[in-house]
Amino acid sequence: MNKIKIQTESDISWQQHLSKAITTIPDLLDYVGLPRDLSIACEEATTPFKLMAPRPYLDRIKKGNATDPLLLQILPAQSEQIKVEGYHKDPLEEANHTPQKALVHKYKRRLLVITTGSCAINCRYCFRRHFPYGENQLAQDEWLSVLDYIKQHPEINEVILSGGDPLIMKDKLLAKRVEALDALPQLKRLRIHSRLPVVIPQRVTEEMLTWIRQTRLDVIMVFHMNHANEIDNAVSLAAQKLKQAGVHLLNQGVLLRNVNDTASAQVNLSETLFKHGILPYYMFLFDPVEGAAHFDVSIEKAQKLMGEVAAELPGYLVPRLAKEIPGKKAKTLFVPILT
Repeated sequence: MNKIKIQTESDISWQQHLSKAITTIPDLLDYVGLPRDLSIACEEATTPFKLMAPRPYLDRIKKGNATDPLLLQILPAQSEQIKVEGYHKDPLEEANHTPQKALVHKYKRRLLVITTGSCAINCRYCFRRHFPYGENQLAQDEWLSVLDYIKQHPEINEVILSGGDPLIMKDKLLAKRVEALDALPQLKRLRIHSRLPVVIPQRVTEEMLTWIRQTRLDVIMVFHMNHANEIDNAVSLAAQKLKQAGVHLLNQGVLLRNVNDTASAQVNLSETLFKHGILPYYMFLFDPVEGAAHFDVSIEKAQKLMGEVAAELPGYLVPRLAKEIPGKKAKTLFVPILT
């Protein structure tokens, strides 16, 4: 008699999790145990910016809690439809720093490459929620133009893979592209900005770890986590695997109203990150993107908040409070205000 094998969470591939991600408001509300009548207030917001939420992330949300800090990051809100003065579709003016398709070259020695327009999760505060990804998709043969640009700018010694989320790409393709970057002697570091190992930890596969181990470049993985509840055992295991492969792990978050704008939330995030081998790096002030003004926290409040955090933690656990200001040659740092 054949035994029926029950598929466990660990048996499900990251691609399967991605394909089963929740994309409708009613399904999301059902999954997190909230009444469907909330969908009326949420539905309109998904027209310009779709809902996308994989189940491994949703499983960390407290059922029936409409103010859960993880839920608030992904649940479309009616306030997204309100036009607020000073909030723009391109808040960082990246269009002014795009010398050619899919490249953003704002800072002298590092080049950001838009690898894809896809993400595993659509965060409602995303500063690229209006980015023209359709105009910045690189076909396989166009990757050579990226390499040529780097060669023409010998000052570049670090490449940042961004998006969307670069880890949406297949490992076979990522391996080829990293191998091509590895062959450029001017490059020292490869930075990967990703939310995927957080929202679907199964993304950290042995195939991925293999191409990471094979490159001579120093690899830095920058996670995007805003709240300690985003880190569960699976995320911790993914981080351990990356560290064992020699990857430097950093985290950058965004200060978001009603999500992490308290000293206790920030302290808990830093402590939890460090416990799992991830160093708090930046806590960004909100980029004024159209459709997400309800997340914004004032600079003065942010400075006082980080002052409270600095009074609780050692310096290496206090992320730098920073903001990207268009036209500046580096990120602008704000000093915590101690009271």
